[in-house]
Amino acid sequence: MFAQGVVSTALHLVGTPYRNGGADPEGFDCSGFVQYVFWQQGISVPRTVDELSRSGTRVDEPQLQPGDLVFFHTSGRGATHVGIAIDSSRFVHAPSSRGEVRVEPITRPYWAERFVEARRLVVTTAP
Repeated sequence: MFAQGVVSTALHLVGTPYRNGGADPEGFDCSGFVQYVFWQQGISVPRTVDELSRSGTRVDEPQLQPGDLVFFHTSGRGATHVGIAIDSSRFVHAPSSRGEVRVEPITRPYWAERFVEARRLVVTTAP
């Protein structure tokens, strides 16, 4: 199943260092991480948080499923950070703070206060 593959790939990368602009196992930024994980499942997705936040369909937070994207406002305006839902309460992402891919609860106050939306991608097969 597609979602299981996405989550499995994402979890396999836990501990990978953060690298601004990174999109490979040498280091990831948040959107590069998402793009790489989906690409490993044969799915082409946009590269930037802004583009990702306009993709797929919006999902209410209580309806989160594995593989959905979760967006947060960490700086600037609108969604500025993205991660991949593992289940309805946890996500995996590449944050710049503490510098590595990790799993965190969506309900952690820092993330809960900054939650913008979740999206389920309408995916296309990569070339």
